[in-house]
Amino acid sequence: MKRIIYLILSVLMPLLAIGQRKAKQPAGTDRDPLAKIKAEAVAAVDARKDQAQQINDMLFSFSELGFQEQETFTYLTTLLEKEGFTIQKNISGMPTAWIATWGSGKPVIAIGSDVDCIPKASQKPGVAYKDPIVDGAPGHGEGHNSGQALNIVAALAVKQLMERDKIPGTLMLWPGVAEELVGAKAFYIRDGYFKNVDACIFTHVGDNLTTSYGDAGNNGLVSVKFNFEGSAAHAAGAPWRGKSALDAVELMNIGWNYRREHLELTQRSHYVISDGGDQPNVVPSKAAVWYYFRERSYPKIKKLFEAGIKTAEGAALMTDTKFTYEILGSAWPGHFNKPIAEAMYNNIRKVGLPTWSPEDQLLARATQKELQARKTGGLAMKLDSIGLPAGTAPTMIMGGQTFVPLTGGSDDIADISWSLPTIVLRYPSNIPDLPGHHWSNAISMATPIAHKGIVAGAKAEAMTLLDLLLKPEIIKEAWTYYTNEQTKEQKYTPLISPKEFPAVYLNQKIMADFKPKLKPYYYDPTRYKTYLEQLGIKYPTLRDDQRADLEKTKDNKESTGK
Repeated sequence: MKRIIYLILSVLMPLLAIGQRKAKQPAGTDRDPLAKIKAEAVAAVDARKDQAQQINDMLFSFSELGFQEQETFTYLTTLLEKEGFTIQKNISGMPTAWIATWGSGKPVIAIGSDVDCIPKASQKPGVAYKDPIVDGAPGHGEGHNSGQALNIVAALAVKQLMERDKIPGTLMLWPGVAEELVGAKAFYIRDGYFKNVDACIFTHVGDNLTTSYGDAGNNGLVSVKFNFEGSAAHAAGAPWRGKSALDAVELMNIGWNYRREHLELTQRSHYVISDGGDQPNVVPSKAAVWYYFRERSYPKIKKLFEAGIKTAEGAALMTDTKFTYEILGSAWPGHFNKPIAEAMYNNIRKVGLPTWSPEDQLLARATQKELQARKTGGLAMKLDSIGLPAGTAPTMIMGGQTFVPLTGGSDDIADISWSLPTIVLRYPSNIPDLPGHHWSNAISMATPIAHKGIVAGAKAEAMTLLDLLLKPEIIKEAWTYYTNEQTKEQKYTPLISPKEFPAVYLNQKIMADFKPKLKPYYYDPTRYKTYLEQLGIKYPTLRDDQRADLEKTKDNKESTGK
């Protein structure tokens, strides 16, 4: 009898063990090997959420402007070297640019995100009103501290599975250096660093979890500095002997501002006087003005730029000065890949938005009210739909001219998007409806809001990386879309020429002034779990009047039933 019982158990026990293993897997993964490995990738990202938080908070504390991301460079490349990546440094002659690769063979998948910050945007995280860490210093008033955290955690989770299952392919991590100056990515393309890449996933901070395809509706631009040279003289004793370069700058700006009336509605142009002379009693022999010329297409950008050159020439003629110009950066209008975006969005739907705490929502709503935002409902609670191509149908026809819808910002990821199949994943670490490029956009960027958004984005990215590695038809379809739709009629022509070089000198003086002041506030993860803890910030921090205002708003809504 004992022998019969033993035989029965020897058959049943392995079956029970298999049933237990299956019970622990998400529904459907037992029949779908790809779903199973994706579930393992999600679990691997969750296991690295503390690492994501540390990377995010560390970069937030560095607060480095474009081309001066030195601490960020050292920290990230050291981390990736320890994880087994091979690092190529000094990309396109930029000391803070690098490429980190791991794996071998095809497909080669590039994974990028920006790292630079915003001038005068220093802000304590988790504080719902203006309270700089260092007054006047740069800060992450857009959120570029977060994207590399997302990418690294996603890549390491996938690398772990590639090693275990011997999955072929190459992961290529890289930074968007000086994105706020649109100063790097066109040079990466020109110099051939993406020549053999099969697909690119780029990540950018946002206030929801989504992606898009087709014409993104953004402007492209060319960034140009006009340098004027005249002659110095005593401004009171012999002003007639001087030729003022500053006069030329001012006349160029006046001329351009009058010209705006006769430019197409889609253009955006703006400038700063980067050199206005030395002191009032010396006629300025040198002066400079820095322009961004933005438009919706390559031909229109070129046309706008040419108008700028003519305006500078006129100013030089009026003041008997000379002028030269230098291109500091450029970006095309973006166009993103449909098959990869659709694969990403399928994974986004599986991930969903983070679960926000009452504290997260309190910080968001208080900040929105402080900045007089149009929307004051806090963080996103509903997942965005996939972004469709921007409308290209005319909004009006006037004077024989057809106008496409008006647009706004620019990003040099577009130059990569015109060179190979590329998408942008946006993840919810920002508070909705803030001004952008502003200290208030830094409020959430080293808080649980940012940390949760990064982890959600990393899960979607890790799953999409596995799609690209294990379903070769997606990359094939991506290149078909790129060849037959995106570039069928419009070919990429760089806005920079071989004679241009990255303007790595930009922001040197600002960072030299502020780095010693910021250094005492660099995050130390060996002593503190989070940057909030290191700064001694109670999360969230609101003024009494902010709390009272939110409570009053809540009472009004409850009384009206809205």
